[in-house]
Amino acid sequence: MTEENIDREFGWDDEIKNDGPPSLLPPGEYAFTVKSFERGRHNGSTNLPSCNMAILMVKVGGDVGGTTIKHRLFLHSKTEGFLCQFFKSIGARKHGERLRMDWNTVPGATGRCKIGTRKFADKEYNEIKSFIEPKDAPQAASAGFTPGAF
Repeated sequence: MTEENIDREFGWDDEIKNDGPPSLLPPGEYAFTVKSFERGRHNGSTNLPSCNMAILMVKVGGDVGGTTIKHRLFLHSKTEGFLCQFFKSIGARKHGERLRMDWNTVPGATGRCKIGTRKFADKEYNEIKSFIEPKDAPQAASAGFTPGAF
């Protein structure tokens, strides 16, 4: 833990930089940008066994009046639908198509998401509830079916 993360007294000549807690957005749909991505590991819980996880820092609601949300994507078959939602929302996947997850395209990716609020330990914070597929997203072609062909 670095010194700046420890509760401590300031000296008269110390530097300060923390502007306070991030703003809380009302629940709704917002544009987002993935600011950063790192690989991590989920140690397991009662609902999900241990697995790889992507830790995203997601800027939601624009640069003015927005907030940054730390969001975890768990790489497990139980959460495959959420992974598909995410990659569809950033335009990397079409509905119904198979996709090899390309994490190099994630930083800087943009899309839309639905956010809500959650209360934990007397603090309220924003969380991503779902990712939204773009309205103009093309659909994957069904194997063996060609419209108009008999």
